[in-house]
Amino acid sequence: MAEGKTVRGRFAPSPSGRMHLGNLCCALAAWLSVRSQNGVMLLRIEDLDPDRCKRAYAEQLMDDLHWLGLDWDEGPGTGQNGPYFQSERRALYEEALQMLRQQGKVYPCFCTRAQLHAVSAPHAGDGVFRYPGTCRSLSAAEIAKKSKTRDPALRFRAPAGETRFDDLFLGPQALDVQAVFGDFLVRRSDGVHAYQLAVTVDDARMGVTEVVRGRDLLASTACQLRLFEALGAPAPRYGHVPLLTNTEGRRLSKREQDLDVGVLRERFAPEALCGKLAHLLGLLDRPEAISPRDLIPLFPRANFSRPTIAVPADFAQTP
Repeated sequence: MAEGKTVRGRFAPSPSGRMHLGNLCCALAAWLSVRSQNGVMLLRIEDLDPDRCKRAYAEQLMDDLHWLGLDWDEGPGTGQNGPYFQSERRALYEEALQMLRQQGKVYPCFCTRAQLHAVSAPHAGDGVFRYPGTCRSLSAAEIAKKSKTRDPALRFRAPAGETRFDDLFLGPQALDVQAVFGDFLVRRSDGVHAYQLAVTVDDARMGVTEVVRGRDLLASTACQLRLFEALGAPAPRYGHVPLLTNTEGRRLSKREQDLDVGVLRERFAPEALCGKLAHLLGLLDRPEAISPRDLIPLFPRANFSRPTIAVPADFAQTP
């Protein structure tokens, strides 16, 4: 970070259900990082998918963040870089796509999900499917013909070669987007803009300089850096924190309703839950009631080098 430049960080949850303990953990880490640097905290609601994301969930998650003691300087209802709901920013994503079209860096893809799974093997057994480039070299005539029967998605022409960056917590990282993901989606066939495009455009437009988020998005960083480069925008610095897992090693998820905030709010005062989270992150030697603001000077003690943090089976039990 350049000396004298104000840090601008963000928390960008998806309102697809009630937040769980892992979401709160990421929010707390992002908030502490920004506040420890006297920076500006943004809240952005990533509600691109109309089938999964509901405004009521967004209102609930904002209430849950306030309950824990996390605030923001810019977000829904305040700030000069809005709107802060992605569903209201689609024109900005189309503007970015037009720029990429003019550079020849996106192309239409007519492949169905079934076709892709039939020809693509998961990368290194991790469940990530690499796009094989089926539609990369279609002629104008072929595109016109296929467009008569199917609306295409749009893919970004990912260049070959490693993308390198220094993670704030993990150190030097390198990933070849083309080798791992291939040409990734920037807009779905139903017109919904893809995560990689939307988050890049928003971070650029909102002047985000730091992104602290979960380890599950580490590989996505390389995709976003390629898009920042193509759009001619400065990229933020990234830091990825460990994922919370249950005692069997499975990642906490909204779908499984793992330690959702509704349950946690019934069982804990906000300071008690904050203290238990701080203990998991290595900020406290033992879980004890504390406010997020009192954790700010302790933030440098956090141990984010671990890939995962197992949540004890009795976590949700009150003392």
